Amino acid sequence: MSVVGLDVGNDTLVAAAARQRGIDVLLNAESKRESPAAVAFSHSARLLGAHAAGAASSHAPFSSPKRLLLLASRPAPRDLPRLPFPVDVGARVHVDHLARRIALSPTHILAMLLAYLRQLAEDDLDAPVADCVISVPCYLTQAQRRAYADAAAVAGLRPLRLMHDLAATALGYGLYRSDLGVAGGPTFVAFVDVGHSDTQAGVVAFDPSGMKVLSHAFDADLGGRDFDEVLFEHFAEEFRDRYKIDVVGNVKASMRLRAACEKAKKVLSANAEAVVNIECLMEEKDVRGMIRREDFEKLCAELLERVVEPCKRAMADAGIGLDKLQSVELVGSGSRVPAIARVLAGFFRREPSRTINVSECVARGCALQCAMLSPTFRVREYEVQDVIPASIGFCTNEGPISTLSSNALFRRGQPLPSVKIITLHKNSGFTLDAFYVDENELPPGTSTQIGSFEIGPFQAHSEKSKVKVKIRLNLHGLISVESAVLIDDDQRDVNSADSMELDSNDDMDHKSKNERPMHRQDLQIVESIYGVMSKQELLEAQEQEQQLAYQDKLVERTKERKNALESYVYDTRNKLSERYRSFATDSEREEISVNLQQTEDWLYEEGDDETEAVYTSKLEELKKLVDPIEYRCKDEEARAEATRELLKRIVDHRMAAKSLSAPERDAIDNECTKVELWLRESSHLQESLPKNVDPVVWSHEIKKKEEELDMSCSKIVTGRARGHDNNDGC
Repeated sequence: MSVVGLDVGNDTLVAAAARQRGIDVLLNAESKRESPAAVAFSHSARLLGAHAAGAASSHAPFSSPKRLLLLASRPAPRDLPRLPFPVDVGARVHVDHLARRIALSPTHILAMLLAYLRQLAEDDLDAPVADCVISVPCYLTQAQRRAYADAAAVAGLRPLRLMHDLAATALGYGLYRSDLGVAGGPTFVAFVDVGHSDTQAGVVAFDPSGMKVLSHAFDADLGGRDFDEVLFEHFAEEFRDRYKIDVVGNVKASMRLRAACEKAKKVLSANAEAVVNIECLMEEKDVRGMIRREDFEKLCAELLERVVEPCKRAMADAGIGLDKLQSVELVGSGSRVPAIARVLAGFFRREPSRTINVSECVARGCALQCAMLSPTFRVREYEVQDVIPASIGFCTNEGPISTLSSNALFRRGQPLPSVKIITLHKNSGFTLDAFYVDENELPPGTSTQIGSFEIGPFQAHSEKSKVKVKIRLNLHGLISVESAVLIDDDQRDVNSADSMELDSNDDMDHKSKNERPMHRQDLQIVESIYGVMSKQELLEAQEQEQQLAYQDKLVERTKERKNALESYVYDTRNKLSERYRSFATDSEREEISVNLQQTEDWLYEEGDDETEAVYTSKLEELKKLVDPIEYRCKDEEARAEATRELLKRIVDHRMAAKSLSAPERDAIDNECTKVELWLRESSHLQESLPKNVDPVVWSHEIKKKEEELDMSCSKIVTGRARGHDNNDGC
């Protein structure tokens, strides 16, 4: 079983796999290391990755999976104009596929991309893939993390961990370095990830035994695409004034201009100026524009200021000074803008390093973590400790459950995973509500409500019974109420009103020696997380994905049969005029040529969109006409080879017979002579026939004669051996 790391970015997809010799980034069908994060639909086919991006001119692809996931849970009006497709309530999109209307949630689209990566990995590794580690941004809410887990289940994957992007980057950075933390204390490294749609920053402490994330900070609405948007707005305004066209109001023109602006940004990373030149952008007008790097940086001044803010928060949360940092690592697809490195150098007082691959580091780190968690790989002991990115609290109708003034049960910065056990004095069913303590720790506009956990129903024997609740924040960063146990003690006299306590000991079965026997009862827990798929919706999504996957394979097989038919037409036409020419009669060549031309015309007309069965049937019809000629051609060479082998075999048998007695030698020679005579007569008859008729004797018949000769000679030798044995017995 293979183990892989999957990085689903907002713009690109990367998959890496752990092998015995290290970590390899896997190639897609186009032999590229990155694939577009896009899904497109035609009337009969689903397109994924590069195929979806390539069909953008005819079928608008659904892209930006991270932004769609955020749109499902919070308002983001700036995102809507950038999407080349309409979105519904809950960020759902609608497509027409196979003559029916399909509604797709962000989780469905994410599942399709994960399934694409799984298939990519299976094709590259030639092995089934299930175990994986999937990267996620640190700012995801509980609902969004569960969306990733649900999407993985729909895609047929079994994630061993949902790993924060920076933690994955740090793991790939630290595992292979032997110089970190060897000078008597930990080595502190800051990581800044400027992605396509977000910016994340964090500080990590390294020592020879492992790594510990000290802080996470982010700007969920600042990434490389925002710098592209600055160029887009600049040129859209320029073209409106110069060419009198409104690019913003035209979806296809906006897509083309955005693509050109992205290229211009890359050009400005290495050059002082860049030119945007687009033919027939709209209204049959060719447009041309130019921008200098200094002008671009002035337009991006506000964005450049925002890049530093997550870095400030990350350093403050880490609790160390800038002088303690050994280095600053800059990664992410949006980090190539020179001005970003310059402003970060001004804040950190040192030039950011680029010692790791900015686009592949997350996938590589995830693959490493998957190998460490999988029992099929042996990796050196290396501790990976991440932290809780946002404080989570719990409350009942009586108020928050915490011993802290912040009302946080799981405090930001605490190790991940984490377990808490709370004791509540309850005598009937109740509900625990989970929430984020501080909205400032979440992307703007995100709800602080997580969900509710209904405990019970139950009826205690005592008015002051206790309920011990075990709450876990697991390795994925997902919260769950793992167990709830009712503890009844009728003999205890508790006069206080219902209260709540936070246990420091995680062992729910621990009892003191003086404690009286208590009645324990496991209670039912009903979980309700806001904004996630129900079990029924998950099953429906899995069924829908299976149907789409089956249709994808059917379309692929149909495409292969169509290509096979087309190739057969061209290949046979060439062979008929060259290699097969002497093996076909004039009437056969005429009939086949007519059928080939008819098939070619049919392929480009009414046969352009047919079923697999129809293409297969057409191919079989042609083969019935061509196969006899092909057999004659191939059998000529095979017949000559079989003749040589038979003659050699006759010589071998006669040579071997020299050591036998005269009767046996004569018997073998007689068998060889009969076969030799048959071969001579058959060859003489064959030479008198033209090549365009079936041969008198086929190569397989000559091979059969060779087998018969071997058997006859073997019987003669075996009979001799038996005769000797009988004589010895007498």
